[in-house]
Amino acid sequence: MDANELRRAFLSFFEARDHTIVPSASLIPHDPSLLFTVAGMVPFKPYFVGDEVPPFRRAASVQRCVRAGGKHNDLDAIGRSSRHLSFFEMLGNFSFGDYFKPEAIAWAWELVTAELGLDPERLWVTVHTDDDEAADIWRDGVGLAPERIQRLDEDNFWRMADIGPCGPSSEIFWDNGPQAGEGGGPAHGSEDRFIEIWNLVFMQFEERGGGERFELPRPSIDTGAGLERILAVLQGVDSVYDTDEFVRLLDAASSATGVAYGTAPGTDVSLRILAEHARSMTFLVSDGVIPSNEDRGYVLRRIIRRAVRHAYLLGVEQVVAPDLVAAVVEVMGADYPELVSGLDGVQATVEREEGRFRQTLKTGSAILDDAIAEIGPTDPLPGSVAFQLHDTYGFPLEVTREILEEQGRTVDEDGFEVEMAQQRTRAKQARRAGSSEASTEDFQQVLEVHGLTTFTGRSEDVTEATVLAVVGDAVVLDRTPFYAESGGQVGDTGIITTSTGRAEVLDTTYAIPGIHRHVVRVVEGTIEPGQDARARIDVGRRAAIRRNHTATHLLHWALRQVLGEQLKQQGSMVGPDRLRFDFNHHEALTDEQMATIEDLVASEVLANAPVRHFETTKQEAEALGAIAFFGDKYGDVVRVLEAGASSTELCGGTHVRATGDIGLLKIVAEGSIGANLRRVEAITGFGPLQRLREDEARLSEAAALIGVPTDELADGIVKRLGELRDLRDEVRDLRRAAAVGMAGALADGAVDGIVVARVDELDRDGLRDLALAVRDRSGVRAVVLGGAPDGGGVALVAAVRDDAGLHAGELLSDAAKAVGGGGRPSPDLATAGGREPEHLDAALALARAAAGLDG
Repeated sequence: MDANELRRAFLSFFEARDHTIVPSASLIPHDPSLLFTVAGMVPFKPYFVGDEVPPFRRAASVQRCVRAGGKHNDLDAIGRSSRHLSFFEMLGNFSFGDYFKPEAIAWAWELVTAELGLDPERLWVTVHTDDDEAADIWRDGVGLAPERIQRLDEDNFWRMADIGPCGPSSEIFWDNGPQAGEGGGPAHGSEDRFIEIWNLVFMQFEERGGGERFELPRPSIDTGAGLERILAVLQGVDSVYDTDEFVRLLDAASSATGVAYGTAPGTDVSLRILAEHARSMTFLVSDGVIPSNEDRGYVLRRIIRRAVRHAYLLGVEQVVAPDLVAAVVEVMGADYPELVSGLDGVQATVEREEGRFRQTLKTGSAILDDAIAEIGPTDPLPGSVAFQLHDTYGFPLEVTREILEEQGRTVDEDGFEVEMAQQRTRAKQARRAGSSEASTEDFQQVLEVHGLTTFTGRSEDVTEATVLAVVGDAVVLDRTPFYAESGGQVGDTGIITTSTGRAEVLDTTYAIPGIHRHVVRVVEGTIEPGQDARARIDVGRRAAIRRNHTATHLLHWALRQVLGEQLKQQGSMVGPDRLRFDFNHHEALTDEQMATIEDLVASEVLANAPVRHFETTKQEAEALGAIAFFGDKYGDVVRVLEAGASSTELCGGTHVRATGDIGLLKIVAEGSIGANLRRVEAITGFGPLQRLREDEARLSEAAALIGVPTDELADGIVKRLGELRDLRDEVRDLRRAAAVGMAGALADGAVDGIVVARVDELDRDGLRDLALAVRDRSGVRAVVLGGAPDGGGVALVAAVRDDAGLHAGELLSDAAKAVGGGGRPSPDLATAGGREPEHLDAALALARAAAGLDG
């Protein structure tokens, strides 16, 4: 059985047992506590904790997962362990208050023995020390020999967190045989011999803190089976790297590097890392992660760089990552078709990252080799060296650490941290969310008693409703036309009125999924639970938001047309005054590109095509080619937006009825917000008209100041600039003529042939000309002049005759320092500048002293 067959067999088995087959969710979870989707249950967490009502009672999935950052990090073991992976697939079946231990255990056993054909005599099971029920089911229900049922304590108790759902678990292990290590079952034998292939979690308790644990009224099931580990067992191989998909990826790595797999342990590790990391980088970029120095982007960057380094160790000079990505898509594209459609964009992203890192790697490796050669065989690399590599050459600490570990060495990381102290004060802080105004439990109680808020805002601007609760500054209604902030669209504002009061709605958010939280300021009387209410949105504001939101989708389409299909949304904000759209791209947009984007959107607007916004299944939406927006969460039933003939995307926001309702779109800003990330801001509707009026007013004002008609403004400015240059030249010539006239008077004041004087009327060039004129007068050996020009600062000049026995630069040295500046120490003619004119007189006194004159 190959990987594709195993995926199909698993899903078919549970589909036949009334499970809803749920497609793999993105690697970017909606859980803010996680960097990545690390397990099959992550997409279902809101159902387990009770935040959302599950749309099905049973589900099964093949979920793509990544464990390469935070507390879930297997990265350092990749390539060296036979079973650890950064990217893996988890087979899972789930019950949300439906079936429990008897069914979960029986089906797991039936699947692995009858469906997959594993030898029952080589299977072992562990249960929690206190879980007699599970042990009895394995023994009496399944018929497993008691000696192959072992009890473990904490290893067989699962917790979602310190507080929340928890319960015992039961794990199924495969015995690789005596040749693999010590016997005695998973509780006593070696890990290499007894391999865990499936974990069944029995979610039957709730931890409430303080040691309190309560039975859940509707216990649930969460199971997870590693596809790659089961595949290794089915194919009779000792390592996940010997399974069918990895064999093909290792062949691709060998082809890209010219190094055969199986020739040496060291090169085999590098090839395994290349093959394994190719999967991680391909899926991460495909799901919208961009290499950066923060969070998910940093983990992706580390994965790509780690692969590049091992290609470098194999002597590969050319870029290899794009070829490895292509191999992943060829191997796994049938089960993940989004990889096929996004291939070009993924290849472009990893190629840029690899190209940037290769020169860094080459330079940093050479410096590190030299530093290692200078220390003793057991001495750690000084932290200062690691910091220099990091700070000056961009050579990451983890690469330095990995290189040293391969040589049996260490790095002084404490010293590195000392060097990094200043940078760490500017390091990112973990994002935290939450509000102290009201407890989630308050809103959870509203949900349990009254159910979900009914959103009427797609068809109504005013809704008759009932006040369900008043919690802090929040009002909860049973029905509402107010859109709650989500998907980048800001929440609605407006008015809620009852028979006893009137409240201004300042914002609308989700208190918990499904419950609208109207943030209010009571302006008259009181609002009480149980009252009838009239909820009215700010219609003009909503109309502006609609225009901007639909325009965001057209802008997304236009950006992809101009910059390429690899472009993915990385965030958005839709407000009444403007829209903001973030996307992955490696360079600034040109004026021509922005004009083309605006023209493309304008063509859709002028076509005035209908905008359809409808619900359908996610599968049907995908068949229509709908694009999912980054960060949005979708269930089995989704809303599809068709904005004209070009844009089809998933979106739950509010939108116009036809593209012509948008009006003109004008890009007002474009810039970088991070590595490989750009941001475009734009306005629509009345915004471009208002901007045009403001620009026309500025042009008229400028034309009036210059004294020309508006349509001749450019020519008028050119003419005035020419006149201004002529006047400046005239003033300069007059000042220089005056300087020559001053030369005689200054020369007459020479002491021992030396002139030191302050002249504020001249600019820097005029002061220089005057100094030369004075120096050329009879009886003058040297001259030092200082001034405070109109442009600000200080100007100093020293001019010395050849036979004066003085050095112009030395005359100005101390003087320049006194005014907070410096200059060029020429022996015959020196100039200097400074920032502190208040010290000019003192500076000239220092020049006199340097010339040998009294102060």
